[in-house]
Amino acid sequence: MKPNRAPRPRFALTPLALAAFGLLHETAAWAQEASSGVGLKPSPMLRENIPATARPQLPTFIYGDRVSGRPDLDTTVEGNAELRKGDTVIRADRLEYYQPDDLAKARGNVRINRAGNVFEGPLLELKVDSFEGFFNEPRYRFLRNDAYGTASRVDFIDTDRLVIRDATYTTCQREDYPGWMPAWILRAGGIRIDQEEETGVATNAVLSFFNVPILPLPELSFPLSDKRKSGFLPPLIGVDNINGVEYRQPYYWNIAPNRDATFYPTLMSKRGVDFGGEFRYLEPRYQGEVHADLMPSDKLRDRTRWGFNAKHDGVVSSSAAYGTTSLSLNLNRVSDDNYWRDFSRASASLTQRLLANDAILSWTSNDGYWYGTARTLKWQVLQDATAPITPPYDQVPQLLGRYARPDLPLGLDGSIEVSTTRFQSDRILTGQPNADRTYTLARLERPWKAPGWFVTPRVQLHSTQYSFDAPLANGATTATRTLPIFSLDSGLVFERQASYFGRAFVQTLEPRAFYVYTPFRDQSLLPNYDSGLNDFNFATVYTENAFGGNDRISDNNLLTVGATTRLIDPGTGAEAAKFSVAQRLRFKDQLVTLPGGTPISERLSDILFGATLNWTPKWTVDGTVQYNPKTGRSERTTIGGRYNPSNYRVISAAYRLQRGQSEQIDFGWQWPINDLWGDRGQDLGPGRGQGGGRWYAVGRLNYSLQDKRIVDTVAGIEYDACCWIGRVVLERLQSSTTSANKRIMFQIEFVGFSRLGSNPLSTLRQNVPRYQLLRDPAQPAPSRFSNYE
Repeated sequence: MKPNRAPRPRFALTPLALAAFGLLHETAAWAQEASSGVGLKPSPMLRENIPATARPQLPTFIYGDRVSGRPDLDTTVEGNAELRKGDTVIRADRLEYYQPDDLAKARGNVRINRAGNVFEGPLLELKVDSFEGFFNEPRYRFLRNDAYGTASRVDFIDTDRLVIRDATYTTCQREDYPGWMPAWILRAGGIRIDQEEETGVATNAVLSFFNVPILPLPELSFPLSDKRKSGFLPPLIGVDNINGVEYRQPYYWNIAPNRDATFYPTLMSKRGVDFGGEFRYLEPRYQGEVHADLMPSDKLRDRTRWGFNAKHDGVVSSSAAYGTTSLSLNLNRVSDDNYWRDFSRASASLTQRLLANDAILSWTSNDGYWYGTARTLKWQVLQDATAPITPPYDQVPQLLGRYARPDLPLGLDGSIEVSTTRFQSDRILTGQPNADRTYTLARLERPWKAPGWFVTPRVQLHSTQYSFDAPLANGATTATRTLPIFSLDSGLVFERQASYFGRAFVQTLEPRAFYVYTPFRDQSLLPNYDSGLNDFNFATVYTENAFGGNDRISDNNLLTVGATTRLIDPGTGAEAAKFSVAQRLRFKDQLVTLPGGTPISERLSDILFGATLNWTPKWTVDGTVQYNPKTGRSERTTIGGRYNPSNYRVISAAYRLQRGQSEQIDFGWQWPINDLWGDRGQDLGPGRGQGGGRWYAVGRLNYSLQDKRIVDTVAGIEYDACCWIGRVVLERLQSSTTSANKRIMFQIEFVGFSRLGSNPLSTLRQNVPRYQLLRDPAQPAPSRFSNYE
């Protein structure tokens, strides 16, 4: 005989109907809010947050096995009781709801789901709209980071804040076997959760790892997301052959939504204390950052050491009448010549031996035709007795103005540029006089373009005047040089349908011819302030001048011919393959050279070959070869490839040869070690494989074939155990021809909580091509609808 159960009330709706009916009421409330002036914004997604003004207007749904009560006063539900209002769902064996106070009392198997956050326990009292109340002996789970735990009591302060008493907290998901314990767990006398600030604060806390207490703290603040928050960051600990044992304690100051600062004093056992910090700012019209370090007494050099780096970019003024004025700063200064060697992990700009201090004030007219800059550039050169550097010239100042019109009559495109610069340096070191140099460059061209061809004749006139502070070899203190330059660029584009290896393509054939004529002017007596020989590659082979800068203009009577063919996927437009070839034919010797150079007499240049293959998204191969037909060998070769079949799997390799100078192999990788003897579930993503955690090998190796030694090395392993990640990374960076900096970095990441140890992640991101974090902080927060019930 079936048990006699009371029928469910007629007004009880199914959960699906309740959700639909509630959504209609929420939409009506938001529409009413929009009509009052707030405005209704269309969106393809369900709304994550319910406005506070709309909550009182939302309907309340109550149903269960037996319902009784007084209209507009109280309702009692017994058996499978449920209350729904907005994003709050309460279930229990017994539920009492007092409408005047908006108070719900639930007992027996109580479960509350508030915007995806779930609490379960025996007893709940809660004001539903304001979300004020308490929950006795609850188990809880948070949606944002999937953290969970138990407590003796939870006090709900409001919709965003709560206090968990006698709490445990972990992100280790329970596994079904006897004796299971979370790998890490935080036990605290109390935890204050602030969902609005997305932070938690634990008091009288102890962090245990594999049931061993490792971090007792009277108070600990931890993030619930990547939202910025002021406070101490986890300490960083490392071991270094120069610094010894390092202990860094960062403090982050969230000054404002668009400004922040980080202070990171570092204790080095072999050297002393280094006080470092950075400040960042972001405004609507400008942005920048400042880095500074100060070591008052460095035992390594027995002196005070410091470094400073600042960058700023922004608009000074902008108006319809006067155009836009912008300012750009890049300032770099250090205390001494050895700074780049002893602080190899400072900001990238301070680990170089040429430190630029550059300030540029630029102006652009509103029509884009006029442009001008005022610039000062000073260099700090960090000298090394074993490898001295001839200092570059300071430019104090450089003034430049340009007028360009792409819409001249008859389809002409023209521009004129005038620049004057004062070059200064130590004449004893450079062996040249300082000078004021002014040049004028006028350009006029007429492009003809069509879908299958183009022709662009161009005429330029380059005039330069020098005024020296000391006489040249011929006794002159001034010099003038004027040169006309004529070039003709032309090309064709053919297309055809093709098929290779069973794939259909659109294949192009793009022959190109570039002729340039520049008469000879003797420039051997002119000093060289900013000119250098252009690299011979596909970017420079179709240009008029063999030199960069304005102190040397090559005499040319040459023709460059080349061709490119591409294989294009007709469905996606992606380029599956590209092959290029180019060579220069010289009709007379090039006599103009850099100081100490020799004229070029070969009529045929080396041949450039280039290829890029992206046959499948997994594979990428590219290479360039500079082939000398006289010697029958390549002068320069660069070949690189990458295999990236899926996330967290990438292998890259490159070979670089510059004959007579260097020959290197570069190899980088990130790969799950488990896959080396068969895939054990790695395609499911980090922390989701079968048979326990997963090991990853990661690193980069640079080897000099010429010197037969390793130049730079970064190698490490990562272990992903789902709720925690361990990393050990070894780094060796060459600091000179005879010495290298070495360090070991180790880190434990408690997923969704914090990190302890060194900081190898920045090293891995900088060195390993396409390195991926095993936990990407940029992932969007989960939706409350993913846990809607």
